[in-house]
Amino acid sequence: MKLFPKLRKSKEEQTEIVQTRIEYYFTLIRAYYQSTMAINLGITNINALPDMAMLKRTLKIQTQNGKLGVAEKSQFRKMLMQGYGLNDQFFKELDASLRSNCKKQNDAQSYLFLFQGFSNDLLVIISDQMRFKIALPNFFRKALYSVTAQTIHKILTKDNWKKDEVFSACRSVRKYKEKLGYSEAWMTEYVFPVLLISKSGKKKEPDFSKR
Repeated sequence: MKLFPKLRKSKEEQTEIVQTRIEYYFTLIRAYYQSTMAINLGITNINALPDMAMLKRTLKIQTQNGKLGVAEKSQFRKMLMQGYGLNDQFFKELDASLRSNCKKQNDAQSYLFLFQGFSNDLLVIISDQMRFKIALPNFFRKALYSVTAQTIHKILTKDNWKKDEVFSACRSVRKYKEKLGYSEAWMTEYVFPVLLISKSGKKKEPDFSKR
């Protein structure tokens, strides 16, 4: 009689672990954005950079030479590269997007809202299009990465979708992409860690080092 409640609890725990890991990844991404904004725009109010502030305190990152964002950006970049396999080009495009779209402090919040909309719509489509493909065995990692890149390409080029809501989300993603200035390769790199975490379930953190 206790078997099914136990199984249900296990599944709930598994879902919670996956969601926590995914949210931590997104928090690191946002913190990197905010630390870069602090450097580029001279932001000194740490309360305006909530994700960076939270991780700065949690990880006990000391402010470098009295300039907010420098040590933080370096630490978050290192964590994202080592922990999630993100490459130099990923950060070059991210930094270029911020330089292009954030020229004054008032632009910072607008940019983060813009990126959040882009991320939400992109992940909704990815989830809809790849929910069965995520189940590929781990030794098909390269195949999963290739399928992810192909799906991103479809999102940016395909016009005949069966679901109107998916096509609408695709159009939104394309507009966001043009504004933010990200490439298909960048979008693939951004999404792929989320898919690997989703595959991992209750298991140990997936190895992000292989592409």
